[in-house]
Amino acid sequence: MREILYMLVVLSVICASSGALLVNLKQATKGQIEQQVLTYVQGPALLSVLENRDNDPILERVKVKNVTVFPAIKDGKLVGVAIETFAPGYSGNIGVMVGFDVQKDELLGIGITTQTETPGLGSRVADPAFTGKFTAHGLESMQLTAKGGDIDGISGATYSSTGTVDAVRKAIEVYQSIKPEITQIWQKS
Repeated sequence: MREILYMLVVLSVICASSGALLVNLKQATKGQIEQQVLTYVQGPALLSVLENRDNDPILERVKVKNVTVFPAIKDGKLVGVAIETFAPGYSGNIGVMVGFDVQKDELLGIGITTQTETPGLGSRVADPAFTGKFTAHGLESMQLTAKGGDIDGISGATYSSTGTVDAVRKAIEVYQSIKPEITQIWQKS
């Protein structure tokens, strides 16, 4: 009996020490992981969506109502913002960085940040032939043609196309709900 208690105490100490080590390791690397995601996952999509700018949107990002907003500033004036949203596709969530022109209230474009869709089929949502359909698109009627909108889906990749459009629609809703705060933040600057 005594041996069992000794083993339980030793095992408990090992588990507690391992848990504490993992928690501290996660806290120590949190900032580095966030920077890597910004640079290599969100960054390429973000910079392709917010092309006409003088600033670094990654460095000047702000949180508005728990949403990270990336600003595009040209000649000291806010010209656009980008927001990342997610929606389910065929094989998992599709992450979409959506850019908005704040003067015209239209899309600057979209960039796919994450996707695990079928290679060669659903993964084509990241191709410029599909993402280009969103450039200069109005905020209304954001829907696939099969559902009454004007965005042609990818043949054979209905779930992937729908997931991408749904993510863009979510971004439009978020943008419209926080636009007053966004314009207010950069009017002060």
